[in-house]
Amino acid sequence: MKTTMKAVRLKAAGQFEAVEEPRPVPGPGESLVRVSAVSLCGSDLHWFDQGGIGDAMLSRPLVLGHEFGGTVEGGSLDGRRVAVDPAIACHACERCREGNPNLCPRVRFAGHGATDGGLREFVAWPTALLFPVPDSFSAAAVALLEPLGVALHGFDLGHVRFASAVAVVGCGPIGLLGVQVARAAGAKSIVAVEPLAHRRAAAARCGADVVLSPDEAKVYKGEVDVAFEVAGTDDAVLTSMTLVRPGGRVVLAGIPDDDRTSFHAALARRKGLTIAMVRRMKDIYPRAISLVERGVIELDWLVSNRFPLAEAAVAFAVAVRREGVKTVIDVEAPAGLAVAPTRRRPH
Repeated sequence: MKTTMKAVRLKAAGQFEAVEEPRPVPGPGESLVRVSAVSLCGSDLHWFDQGGIGDAMLSRPLVLGHEFGGTVEGGSLDGRRVAVDPAIACHACERCREGNPNLCPRVRFAGHGATDGGLREFVAWPTALLFPVPDSFSAAAVALLEPLGVALHGFDLGHVRFASAVAVVGCGPIGLLGVQVARAAGAKSIVAVEPLAHRRAAAARCGADVVLSPDEAKVYKGEVDVAFEVAGTDDAVLTSMTLVRPGGRVVLAGIPDDDRTSFHAALARRKGLTIAMVRRMKDIYPRAISLVERGVIELDWLVSNRFPLAEAAVAFAVAVRREGVKTVIDVEAPAGLAVAPTRRRPH
């Protein structure tokens, strides 16, 4: 059996290196996962473009990628296709014990800091964080369960009541999944705001009732009960606060480039807004898998660009330019193989 594997490591901002290195050996409580696909997240793009995210900066060549899945080799889940929860919480601190492992101060997260992620052929990961998926799921859909989980967690933080009006400001992948979640959860109306025309069209396909550019949103006369900001800009925060009614909630999920968010305090105070911050997700994979298995949420249609592992640098460049909706790296695909994305209209 071959004992090495291919991996892609980020050496510095914008600089990848393809390497051949030993396969990881699972430790106690771990399983070996042969990675199938990795979808690129906005936080991955921060690492690639800026060499870090927030107060975490590149300290050594890092394998990026936290949205991924694959097939287990050996152990109790041998042969099972699984989604990988990228967050390894300590389960001993007060935050973990109170049921908030996503806030664990000692969490280790795939593709972040000193913890390598999924842009490699094999990963050794805690078996308890591997979630079997139906054979009907595509490799890309398995990877996209992680951003769906973030969208679900953000929706939970919104405390959205049945038949509420919601807004989603920023229609990248998580925003588009948020539109689908809101529709499935019984929102009476959904306003989507997005500067890119192709993503506005995608929001309409997802079920948004009103689709606006940022300029159109400035003169929109309606109000919503909850606004989800998924763009990471102060303009998006302002739009969210403007759209939401007095006494409503604004959920901030976007990650700003300069690690700072500011807003008009008078507007938020006058409206008496409640502001919630999204920190990844917690214990959501079973819900996400169920939603996709039952056809409530569709994932494959989000994939617009696919590349083999050897073309990771090209994939990131495409994703940074916000071309299409979701870029996926097919780790098992041969170099140079182009795979057409699945284009289906969500329910």
